[in-house]
Amino acid sequence: MVHINVLKKFTCVLLVVLVALTVCLWRETRRSYYDPLKTRNDDLQGHRSLEKWNTVKSQGLFHEAASELGQVSKIWLGTQNKVKGSTSETAEKSKKAAIGKVWDKDSSSRNLIPRLQKVRKNYLSMNKYNVTYNGKMNAKLSPEKLLCQLRDRVNVTMIQRSDGPFGTPEWQQYLPGKSFSEAVGQLGHCAVVSSAGSLKSSRLGQEIDSHDAVLRFNGAPVRGFQDDVGQKTTIRLVNSQLVTVEEQQFLKEPLYNTGILIVWDPAPYHAEIHEWYRKPDYNFFESYKAYRRAHPEQPFYILNPKMQWQLWDILQENSLEHIQPNPPSSGMLGIVLMMTLCDQVDVYEFLPSKRQTDICHYYQKFHDHACTMGAYHPLLFEKNLVKHMNQGTDEDIYTHGKVTLPGFRKVQC
Repeated sequence: MVHINVLKKFTCVLLVVLVALTVCLWRETRRSYYDPLKTRNDDLQGHRSLEKWNTVKSQGLFHEAASELGQVSKIWLGTQNKVKGSTSETAEKSKKAAIGKVWDKDSSSRNLIPRLQKVRKNYLSMNKYNVTYNGKMNAKLSPEKLLCQLRDRVNVTMIQRSDGPFGTPEWQQYLPGKSFSEAVGQLGHCAVVSSAGSLKSSRLGQEIDSHDAVLRFNGAPVRGFQDDVGQKTTIRLVNSQLVTVEEQQFLKEPLYNTGILIVWDPAPYHAEIHEWYRKPDYNFFESYKAYRRAHPEQPFYILNPKMQWQLWDILQENSLEHIQPNPPSSGMLGIVLMMTLCDQVDVYEFLPSKRQTDICHYYQKFHDHACTMGAYHPLLFEKNLVKHMNQGTDEDIYTHGKVTLPGFRKVQC
């Protein structure tokens, strides 16, 4: 009987011990299961966050005006004991973060859509203007050195009566008697107004008209669009295609009777004036003469074609990849022209604002991504340089599409 009681007690104790061991083992197993699961979830969340950041970071063409939101948090955590002085810095970064996306000065051809990448490669293969560039291809110079490079190497001049084939008695009666510098004079604060579709609904007209001089392009109208683009026109830069293909409209449209007219025509790479004159891209010379006969009092100049390739060389020299071997756009030519004439230049919607659109012109409904990114012209690389030289703010670009550049007279080299 005694042995039976002892056996029962021993069995009970053993059972209790087994139950206790089972509970402990269950708890340990449960904890070991959830800890790795939590770790995997944390890793997955971190991977997703990194993936999302890398996706945003790799957009290329545009960058957040202040994408360092994470840095704002780090600044806050690292300076909790240094509240004074840090509040304004954090507020400034938060303000920049709210601005949005602006043009990235390091954009490359990889950021182009496939169609435009193919177009660019085709132009590189065609090399219509026999470009034989043997210079450097570097990362961009500093803004200061780049401005000096443009000032010293791009010679902005008009065709004169002493220039080779234009020295004939016939041409003497058509070319303006007054030099371009005399006609324009020294200008202070100037505006270059692109024809971009993003100017529509901008309400920038009054600001644009407040400038001392305003440059416009080709057939961009002001009537009916004054609220957005203003109405002042000091200089209008037109391409030879417009003058030739649309000759009748060019001769009769009052739009082309305001301000000083300048026409430009693509020339072979660094060709002499005689070579270009024999074979212009568009034979606009007769249209030019017809206009001068119809409007003898209207100042109308021909841009010396040497300028376009002097500017192109600088664009290529400050790019890490081959740019289209075609002349710069009218927009880029106009910007450098006004930097030569003015103390300060505000450029509107050459770099797109928050109103960015694929609509090519504010006065038309034609859509094409090439109008923003470039196809024939090396427009993407032009915009990279303009953004690099900008002395304004990203907020100006985002809200107004405005870039501020110094005139060459103000550049210290």
